[in-house]
Amino acid sequence: MDTVSACLWQESLVHLLIAAAGSGRRMGADRNKLLLPLAGRSVIAWTLDAALAAQRISWIGVVGQATDRALIMDLVEGASKPVVWIQGGSTRQESVLRGLAGLPAEAEHVLIHDGARCLAEPCLFDRCAEVVASGTALIAATPVTDTIKKVDDEGLIKETPLRSELWAAQTPQGFQVDQLRRGHAEATSLQWSVTDDASLFERLGWPVQVLDAGPANIKVTTPFDLTVAEAVLALRAAA
Repeated sequence: MDTVSACLWQESLVHLLIAAAGSGRRMGADRNKLLLPLAGRSVIAWTLDAALAAQRISWIGVVGQATDRALIMDLVEGASKPVVWIQGGSTRQESVLRGLAGLPAEAEHVLIHDGARCLAEPCLFDRCAEVVASGTALIAATPVTDTIKKVDDEGLIKETPLRSELWAAQTPQGFQVDQLRRGHAEATSLQWSVTDDASLFERLGWPVQVLDAGPANIKVTTPFDLTVAEAVLALRAAA
């Protein structure tokens, strides 16, 4: 790689925040679901392995609760790139704000990823990093294959949205750091509550592109999801 190419490559590297403050409520577990076993390891271990293997990720911040810090950070001891712990907040929105505050000063572009999406592969992080480094906000997503019904409070169908226009949102989600900080400052000022950063951009009228990540990038939330994730990992190992 020549000097110019090397410089361009370095400029395309992005920072990653992993939301790791999960609970075990819907899982019926007594701990953070990210610490539950999956194919002989913890859920978060698979997520971290993929992020560490991604070539375009230069730095990783794990945003979580103090009670999980030691167990999670032990997984990245001796990692090939910087991995730092950031104390999370009481909501995802607050945790992202704290994650943004914990980014190194040189960070220009950031990916935000749910630790529970443990089937994300290194190539997905790299694809997302390449798009966001070009200046485009994005979310990983997959086209909806089911017919979706909108219903009222009594469970009666009101509308059938056009399936070709529907995508299921996933992570990573990628943004320009300064713009995302401006968005969160606006949300704080107006007391908005959003479930993800793409929703914040949408509310502000800022464009966000979808990147097809495929259906395997599931979020582990229920015991059934753990079963599915284990099956996917077994298929990958056998391939």
